[in-house]
Amino acid sequence: MNQDLYIIIGAYGSGKSEYSIHLAQALNTDGNDVVLVDMDVVNPYFRSRDVRNEFAELGIEVVAPEGAFSHADLPMISPRIMGMIQNLSKTVILDVGGDPAGCRTLGRFVDAINERGYRMQLVVNTMRPFTSNVEEIATMINMLEFSSKLKVTELLCNTNLMEDTTQEIVEEGIRIVQEASELLKLDFSSYTVLDEYADRVPENLLSKTRLVMNYTLKKPWEGLLSRGI
Repeated sequence: MNQDLYIIIGAYGSGKSEYSIHLAQALNTDGNDVVLVDMDVVNPYFRSRDVRNEFAELGIEVVAPEGAFSHADLPMISPRIMGMIQNLSKTVILDVGGDPAGCRTLGRFVDAINERGYRMQLVVNTMRPFTSNVEEIATMINMLEFSSKLKVTELLCNTNLMEDTTQEIVEEGIRIVQEASELLKLDFSSYTVLDEYADRVPENLLSKTRLVMNYTLKKPWEGLLSRGI
């Protein structure tokens, strides 16, 4: 049986890479043979390639530039990506850059992606610029679809203000994303919350499914602080 191909996109600061990591872990726990492909050439701070070593211990393969180029802020794409897209026995997640330039990296793989079939999820944080209302979400989708030559199939609400997140903030985000999903005729079933704030944001808000994520991709200076530097 062919396994799913997920394409995860989102505006800068949407939490796209954090969600990609959460999705990889969840699918791995369910028994899938998971490959996480880091195609983010936009954000130098939050990249799924940063969990390569941890994921290796879980049996999750991470495809990304290696060696001296592993942390380069350059538009570099691993030549192994096409092989992963064409490998129907693996569940593949493409973590794609969060602007039209980032989405253009999908262009060279469009034929293979369409042949395989895909789910393209747009991660939305309505507290961030460019996706704060329905009109902005629709504009973002149009830009990303034009650049990638692929169609968004699902919306995911990741509305938060980190430590200032409240239930009311998340509920308002869900309402905005729901309105966008109805206007654009896109699936929308889930919202996310970081585990350390999960006690503030209950399950089944507005009849949606809550996904609890770990805070994995810390800012570089947070890593220094945690080591007492």
